[in-house]
Amino acid sequence: MEKVNSIIEAIAQDKNIPLKSAKNAFKTALIQTAKRLEGRKCRFEIVEDEKKDTISIFKVLTVVNDNDILLDEEPEAYISLSDAKEFGDVEEGDEIRDEFILENYGRTGASHLYQELEYHLQRHVEQDLFESYKKKVGTIVFGVVTRVDEDDNTYVEIGELKGILTLRNRIKGERFKKGDTIKSLLKFVKVEPKYGMFLELTRTSPKFLEELMKKEVPEIEDGDVEIVSSARIPGDRAKVALTTSRANIDPVGAAVGSGGVRINAVSKELNGENIDCIEYSPVPEVYISRALAPAVVRSVKIVSNKEGNKKAIVDVSSDQKAKAIGKSGINIRLASMLTKFTIELNDVEGITVKEENQEENLTKTKDTSALENLFK
Repeated sequence: MEKVNSIIEAIAQDKNIPLKSAKNAFKTALIQTAKRLEGRKCRFEIVEDEKKDTISIFKVLTVVNDNDILLDEEPEAYISLSDAKEFGDVEEGDEIRDEFILENYGRTGASHLYQELEYHLQRHVEQDLFESYKKKVGTIVFGVVTRVDEDDNTYVEIGELKGILTLRNRIKGERFKKGDTIKSLLKFVKVEPKYGMFLELTRTSPKFLEELMKKEVPEIEDGDVEIVSSARIPGDRAKVALTTSRANIDPVGAAVGSGGVRINAVSKELNGENIDCIEYSPVPEVYISRALAPAVVRSVKIVSNKEGNKKAIVDVSSDQKAKAIGKSGINIRLASMLTKFTIELNDVEGITVKEENQEENLTKTKDTSALENLFK
């Protein structure tokens, strides 16, 4: 086939796919067309001559003895030694290549090639789309709501594909209607018989919170401030642990912004979710005490059970216990999720008297040495 590169370039432009994908689809279609016309068990090879701008296809046959049973079982893939003599001096086990001329099949051959080409081009378009969106998994995508079904699944148009935001991936209390523009985190790219290729979206993942903070806080985007961990009860409350290697940057202050402008923008996107920012510490006792803010704890002790699972026993006075637990246990749950420790509260007598800035020091201290000494 002559001037094939020009044909393939035109196909690539028409389908808006890479030239390489169009060429691979063309070669696959050519082989499948030859198999439809010659037999499914036939083996074919493509030979491309870039200088002459041609592509040729050859049928490959294996030479066997005249009495070999394979001649009866798979006549499309084998040729007898006596019949192979017309191709030259050959022996058993040799492979001969006989050029397949598609033009000999007239309109039937052209029709089959067209059908195969359309099919394989579509597969390549889908594969390119799949790979393109697969690279975006874990990032924020924008889309327009097209409909909401009877199960409260929200369908979102994102570029060339449709996204699905299920009820469990939606923040409690959120309602969307057709035409709304929404942000969400791309969770998966899936292919299913019912929906075809689609994007699974979420607004409840802690990663969504982290990505929103990246967009709002330049220091996080630039890498000067790092999000070590995050935990959410979607729509209610969240905790984010931050750290920095830059001595002149307050990670919590950078995340909160002047007058809380940055963190409030993130909270607004999350349907009013309250977000606590704390400074991470490599010392577990300090980290746990900060995670339990606004409660002020007396002490933290790390213990291990027989299975090797670590647990934090936290001493709190009676006036701080309610704060440590939080409404419906939300504060202690988030602290446990954030630090990856099981936290057990232990009542101690007395009342914790807050010194000036004590609570602030437990949640964001620039110099951790004083706190670290508390637990030595």
